[in-house]
Amino acid sequence: MSRIAYVNGRYLPHAAAAVHIEDRGYQFADGVYEACEIFEGRIVDSRRHLDRLDRSLAELRIRPPMGRKALEIVLREVARRNRVRNGFLYLQVTRGVAPRDHVFPAPETPPTLVVTARATDRAKANKAAEAGISVITVPDNRWDRVDIKTVGLLPNVLAKQAAKEQGAKEAWFVDAAGNVTEGGSTNAWIVTQDGKLVTRPADHGILRGITRTVLLDLAGRLGLTVEERPFSVAEAKAAREAFITAASTLVMPVVRIDETAIANGHPGSVATELRRRFHEAAEFLEI
Repeated sequence: MSRIAYVNGRYLPHAAAAVHIEDRGYQFADGVYEACEIFEGRIVDSRRHLDRLDRSLAELRIRPPMGRKALEIVLREVARRNRVRNGFLYLQVTRGVAPRDHVFPAPETPPTLVVTARATDRAKANKAAEAGISVITVPDNRWDRVDIKTVGLLPNVLAKQAAKEQGAKEAWFVDAAGNVTEGGSTNAWIVTQDGKLVTRPADHGILRGITRTVLLDLAGRLGLTVEERPFSVAEAKAAREAFITAASTLVMPVVRIDETAIANGHPGSVATELRRRFHEAAEFLEI
Protein backbone atom coordinates (compact mmCIF):
# COMPACT_ATOMS: atom_id res chain seq x y z
CA MET A 1 0.00 0.00 0.00
CA SER A 2 1.30 3.46 -0.91
CA ARG A 3 2.00 5.74 2.03
CA ILE A 4 -0.21 8.83 2.44
CA ALA A 5 0.87 12.26 3.69
CA TYR A 6 -1.15 15.30 4.71
CA VAL A 7 0.05 18.63 3.29
CA ASN A 8 -1.93 21.84 3.87
CA GLY A 9 -5.40 20.36 3.67
CA ARG A 10 -4.74 17.55 1.19
CA TYR A 11 -4.08 13.83 1.64
CA LEU A 12 -1.52 12.88 -1.01
CA PRO A 13 0.59 9.89 -2.01
CA HIS A 14 3.80 10.15 -0.01
CA ALA A 15 5.94 10.25 -3.17
CA ALA A 16 3.95 13.21 -4.53
CA ALA A 17 3.75 15.24 -1.30
CA ALA A 18 5.73 18.49 -1.41
CA VAL A 19 5.93 22.08 -0.16
CA HIS A 20 7.04 25.21 -2.00
CA ILE A 21 10.77 25.91 -2.39
CA GLU A 22 10.33 29.18 -0.48
CA ASP A 23 8.82 27.52 2.55
CA ARG A 24 10.59 29.04 5.54
CA GLY A 25 11.17 25.64 7.07
CA TYR A 26 13.32 24.76 4.07
CA GLN A 27 15.18 28.06 3.89
CA PHE A 28 15.50 29.09 7.56
CA ALA A 29 14.55 26.03 9.66
CA ASP A 30 11.74 28.35 10.75
CA GLY A 31 9.43 25.70 12.09
CA VAL A 32 8.71 23.15 14.79
CA TYR A 33 7.75 19.49 14.89
CA GLU A 34 6.45 16.64 17.02
CA ALA A 35 6.70 12.86 16.74
CA CYS A 36 4.10 10.64 18.43
CA GLU A 37 4.24 6.91 18.98
CA ILE A 38 1.45 4.72 17.65
CA PHE A 39 1.01 1.69 19.91
CA GLU A 40 -1.41 -1.10 19.09
CA GLY A 41 -3.62 1.13 16.99
CA ARG A 42 -3.64 4.11 19.37
CA ILE A 43 -1.77 7.42 19.35
CA VAL A 44 0.30 7.73 22.52
CA ASP A 45 0.22 10.93 24.61
CA SER A 46 -1.14 13.16 21.83
CA ARG A 47 -2.42 15.68 24.40
CA ARG A 48 1.07 16.17 25.85
CA HIS A 49 2.64 16.33 22.39
CA LEU A 50 0.16 18.92 21.17
CA ASP A 51 0.60 20.95 24.36
CA ARG A 52 4.33 21.04 23.63
CA LEU A 53 3.65 21.91 20.00
CA ASP A 54 1.54 24.87 21.13
CA ARG A 55 4.37 26.02 23.39
CA SER A 56 6.98 25.74 20.63
CA LEU A 57 4.75 27.68 18.24
CA ALA A 58 4.18 30.39 20.83
CA GLU A 59 7.91 30.71 21.57
CA LEU A 60 8.61 31.28 17.86
CA ARG A 61 5.47 33.39 17.32
CA ILE A 62 4.10 31.04 14.66
CA ARG A 63 0.33 30.84 14.66
CA PRO A 64 -1.24 27.37 14.90
CA PRO A 65 -2.30 25.94 11.53
CA MET A 66 -5.70 24.83 12.91
CA GLY A 67 -7.52 24.16 16.17
CA ARG A 68 -6.65 21.28 18.48
CA LYS A 69 -9.68 19.14 17.64
CA ALA A 70 -9.14 19.54 13.91
CA LEU A 71 -5.46 18.64 14.24
CA GLU A 72 -6.35 15.50 16.21
CA ILE A 73 -8.68 14.49 13.36
CA VAL A 74 -5.82 14.93 10.86
CA LEU A 75 -3.45 12.85 13.01
CA ARG A 76 -5.97 10.04 13.34
CA GLU A 77 -6.80 10.12 9.64
CA VAL A 78 -3.15 9.98 8.56
CA ALA A 79 -2.56 7.03 10.87
CA ARG A 80 -5.73 5.33 9.61
CA ARG A 81 -4.99 5.87 5.91
CA ASN A 82 -1.49 4.45 6.38
CA ARG A 83 -2.89 1.47 8.37
CA VAL A 84 -0.23 1.90 11.03
CA ARG A 85 -0.79 -0.24 14.10
CA ASN A 86 2.65 0.25 15.61
CA GLY A 87 4.83 3.11 14.44
CA PHE A 88 5.07 6.89 14.47
CA LEU A 89 3.29 10.05 13.43
CA TYR A 90 5.39 13.05 12.43
CA LEU A 91 3.91 16.54 12.23
CA GLN A 92 5.72 19.72 11.22
CA VAL A 93 4.54 23.32 11.24
CA THR A 94 6.51 26.13 9.60
CA ARG A 95 5.90 29.86 9.29
CA GLY A 96 4.79 29.24 5.72
CA VAL A 97 5.76 30.29 2.21
CA ALA A 98 7.00 33.81 1.45
CA PRO A 99 9.74 35.54 -0.56
CA ARG A 100 13.06 34.89 1.17
CA ASP A 101 13.68 37.49 3.88
CA HIS A 102 14.97 36.99 7.40
CA VAL A 103 12.17 39.03 8.99
CA PHE A 104 8.72 37.49 9.48
CA PRO A 105 6.41 37.52 6.45
CA ALA A 106 3.04 39.25 6.49
CA PRO A 107 0.84 38.14 9.43
CA GLU A 108 -1.76 36.66 7.08
CA THR A 109 0.80 34.19 5.63
CA PRO A 110 -0.68 30.74 6.35
CA PRO A 111 1.54 28.27 8.25
CA THR A 112 2.56 25.08 6.50
CA LEU A 113 1.38 21.80 8.09
CA VAL A 114 2.75 18.41 7.09
CA VAL A 115 1.81 15.10 8.75
CA THR A 116 3.21 11.66 7.90
CA ALA A 117 3.04 8.20 9.45
CA ARG A 118 5.14 5.07 9.18
CA ALA A 119 5.14 1.61 10.68
CA THR A 120 7.99 0.23 12.78
CA ASP A 121 9.08 -3.23 13.86
CA ARG A 122 8.38 -3.56 17.60
CA ALA A 123 10.08 -6.96 17.77
CA LYS A 124 13.29 -5.45 16.40
CA ALA A 125 13.13 -2.60 18.92
CA ASN A 126 12.55 -5.00 21.80
CA LYS A 127 15.50 -7.10 20.68
CA ALA A 128 17.70 -3.99 20.72
CA ALA A 129 16.52 -3.21 24.26
CA GLU A 130 17.41 -6.73 25.37
CA ALA A 131 21.00 -6.18 24.23
CA GLY A 132 21.31 -2.49 25.12
CA ILE A 133 23.02 0.22 23.10
CA SER A 134 26.24 2.21 23.12
CA VAL A 135 26.50 5.99 23.25
CA ILE A 136 29.36 8.39 22.63
CA THR A 137 29.88 11.81 24.16
CA VAL A 138 30.32 15.03 22.14
CA PRO A 139 30.61 18.72 23.09
CA ASP A 140 27.26 20.50 23.27
CA ASN A 141 27.47 23.10 20.50
CA ARG A 142 23.77 23.87 20.12
CA TRP A 143 21.91 27.13 20.70
CA ASP A 144 20.61 27.76 24.20
CA ARG A 145 16.89 27.27 23.43
CA VAL A 146 16.81 23.56 22.74
CA ASP A 147 13.67 23.45 24.90
CA ILE A 148 11.87 24.60 21.72
CA LYS A 149 11.35 21.62 19.43
CA THR A 150 12.51 23.29 16.23
CA VAL A 151 13.46 21.67 12.93
CA GLY A 152 16.94 23.29 13.21
CA LEU A 153 18.76 20.08 14.08
CA LEU A 154 22.12 20.27 12.27
CA PRO A 155 24.25 19.81 15.45
CA ASN A 156 22.08 16.79 16.30
CA VAL A 157 22.55 15.38 12.81
CA LEU A 158 26.34 15.68 13.06
CA ALA A 159 26.35 14.14 16.54
CA LYS A 160 24.20 11.19 15.47
CA GLN A 161 26.39 10.63 12.41
CA ALA A 162 29.50 10.62 14.61
CA ALA A 163 27.83 8.00 16.81
CA LYS A 164 27.01 5.84 13.80
CA GLU A 165 30.57 6.07 12.50
CA GLN A 166 31.84 4.87 15.89
CA GLY A 167 29.42 1.96 16.06
CA ALA A 168 27.09 3.59 18.60
CA LYS A 169 23.36 4.32 18.47
CA GLU A 170 23.28 7.70 20.19
CA ALA A 171 25.47 10.67 21.12
CA TRP A 172 25.22 12.44 24.47
CA PHE A 173 25.90 16.17 24.43
CA VAL A 174 28.22 17.37 27.21
CA ASP A 175 28.27 20.98 28.43
CA ALA A 176 31.31 23.07 29.37
CA ALA A 177 31.12 21.86 32.97
CA GLY A 178 31.46 18.22 31.89
CA ASN A 179 27.80 17.38 32.54
CA VAL A 180 25.57 15.44 30.20
CA THR A 181 22.71 17.51 28.79
CA GLU A 182 20.80 15.08 26.56
CA GLY A 183 21.13 12.88 23.51
CA GLY A 184 20.93 13.81 19.86
CA SER A 185 17.26 12.78 19.83
CA THR A 186 16.71 11.47 23.37
CA ASN A 187 16.81 12.39 27.05
CA ALA A 188 19.61 10.88 29.16
CA TRP A 189 19.23 9.05 32.50
CA ILE A 190 21.35 7.12 34.96
CA VAL A 191 20.62 4.90 37.95
CA THR A 192 22.99 5.54 40.83
CA GLN A 193 24.57 2.79 42.90
CA ASP A 194 21.92 3.34 45.58
CA GLY A 195 19.07 3.00 43.06
CA LYS A 196 18.10 6.63 42.43
CA LEU A 197 17.00 7.73 38.97
CA VAL A 198 18.84 10.86 37.81
CA THR A 199 18.06 13.05 34.82
CA ARG A 200 18.88 16.65 34.02
CA PRO A 201 16.26 19.28 34.94
CA ALA A 202 14.03 20.33 32.04
CA ASP A 203 15.28 23.90 31.73
CA HIS A 204 16.36 25.65 28.53
CA GLY A 205 19.31 23.25 28.24
CA ILE A 206 17.25 20.21 27.23
CA LEU A 207 14.00 19.34 25.54
CA ARG A 208 11.20 18.45 27.95
CA GLY A 209 10.67 15.01 26.45
CA ILE A 210 7.14 13.64 26.55
CA THR A 211 8.46 10.13 27.21
CA ARG A 212 10.60 11.68 29.97
CA THR A 213 7.48 13.25 31.52
CA VAL A 214 5.54 9.99 31.40
CA LEU A 215 8.48 8.12 32.91
CA LEU A 216 8.61 10.54 35.82
CA ASP A 217 4.95 9.72 36.48
CA LEU A 218 5.62 5.99 36.24
CA ALA A 219 8.63 6.22 38.56
CA GLY A 220 6.44 7.91 41.15
CA ARG A 221 3.83 5.16 40.88
CA LEU A 222 6.53 2.53 41.36
CA GLY A 223 7.98 4.29 44.40
CA LEU A 224 11.32 5.07 42.76
CA THR A 225 13.37 8.05 43.92
CA VAL A 226 14.07 10.57 41.15
CA GLU A 227 16.60 13.39 41.25
CA GLU A 228 16.39 16.05 38.56
CA ARG A 229 19.94 17.36 38.57
CA PRO A 230 23.01 17.51 36.35
CA PHE A 231 25.28 14.48 36.22
CA SER A 232 28.78 14.26 34.81
CA VAL A 233 30.15 11.88 32.23
CA ALA A 234 32.31 10.36 34.98
CA GLU A 235 29.25 9.75 37.19
CA ALA A 236 27.41 8.19 34.26
CA LYS A 237 30.27 5.80 33.53
CA ALA A 238 30.33 4.75 37.20
CA ALA A 239 26.54 4.33 37.41
CA ARG A 240 24.67 1.14 38.09
CA GLU A 241 22.60 1.67 34.95
CA ALA A 242 22.13 4.18 32.17
CA PHE A 243 19.36 4.59 29.61
CA ILE A 244 17.74 6.97 27.15
CA THR A 245 14.12 7.90 26.57
CA ALA A 246 12.17 9.18 23.56
CA ALA A 247 8.97 8.37 21.70
CA SER A 248 11.15 6.58 19.14
CA THR A 249 12.98 4.43 21.70
CA LEU A 250 10.75 4.37 24.81
CA VAL A 251 13.17 3.31 27.56
CA MET A 252 16.36 2.01 25.92
CA PRO A 253 19.16 0.65 28.14
CA VAL A 254 22.67 2.01 27.58
CA VAL A 255 25.41 -0.55 28.21
CA ARG A 256 28.45 1.43 27.04
CA ILE A 257 29.47 5.09 27.12
CA ASP A 258 32.44 5.84 24.89
CA GLU A 259 34.84 2.97 25.70
CA THR A 260 33.43 2.26 29.17
CA ALA A 261 31.02 -0.60 29.87
CA ILE A 262 28.25 0.32 32.32
CA ALA A 263 28.24 -2.06 35.31
CA ASN A 264 28.37 -5.59 33.83
CA GLY A 265 27.76 -4.39 30.28
CA HIS A 266 24.18 -5.65 30.16
CA PRO A 267 20.80 -3.90 30.51
CA GLY A 268 19.86 -3.29 34.14
CA SER A 269 16.71 -4.30 35.95
CA VAL A 270 15.39 -0.77 36.51
CA ALA A 271 15.50 0.27 32.85
CA THR A 272 14.10 -3.09 31.78
CA GLU A 273 11.15 -2.80 34.18
CA LEU A 274 10.45 0.82 33.23
CA ARG A 275 10.38 -0.14 29.57
CA ARG A 276 8.06 -3.07 30.22
CA ARG A 277 5.59 -0.94 32.16
CA PHE A 278 5.91 2.37 30.29
CA HIS A 279 2.48 2.34 28.66
CA GLU A 280 0.79 1.95 32.04
CA ALA A 281 1.39 5.67 32.59
CA ALA A 282 0.72 6.83 29.02
CA GLU A 283 -2.44 8.37 27.56
CA PHE A 284 -4.07 7.05 24.39
CA LEU A 285 -6.11 8.49 21.52
CA GLU A 286 -8.01 5.90 19.51
CA ILE A 287 -7.44 6.03 15.76
